[in-house]
Amino acid sequence: MEPLTIEGGKGTIKLGSEGFINLVWNPGIVLEFDDAQAAMAKVNEIAAGSRYPMLVDMKNTQSVTRQARSVFSIPCAASRIALLGSNPVDRVVANFTLGLQSLPCPTRFFTSRDEAMSWLLQAPLP
Repeated sequence: MEPLTIEGGKGTIKLGSEGFINLVWNPGIVLEFDDAQAAMAKVNEIAAGSRYPMLVDMKNTQSVTRQARSVFSIPCAASRIALLGSNPVDRVVANFTLGLQSLPCPTRFFTSRDEAMSWLLQAPLP
């Protein structure tokens, strides 16, 4: 499947042949409520009633608004989520997002794509 642009144009999403959803946010964006809502709607759409692990590439995301963070507490088609960043600022943005709410599935931050993929594709949770 070719990547689909998320409504608003701040990122792309695809369901890969490897069995995971890949959400890629454009570098330098401020992630707002409408962006998060559009992304989660697209996740549910491409999953078509199934659940998949999801890799979220958030490298160099400028910030995530409080309203956008609230969307991530709503269950979606993701069975687990690996947040992939590349620097300490990405880690701060991710930790702020992860620490302020109860998330509907296991979610972790990684700076290594290989480690993120290993965690994502391990045996499903009970």
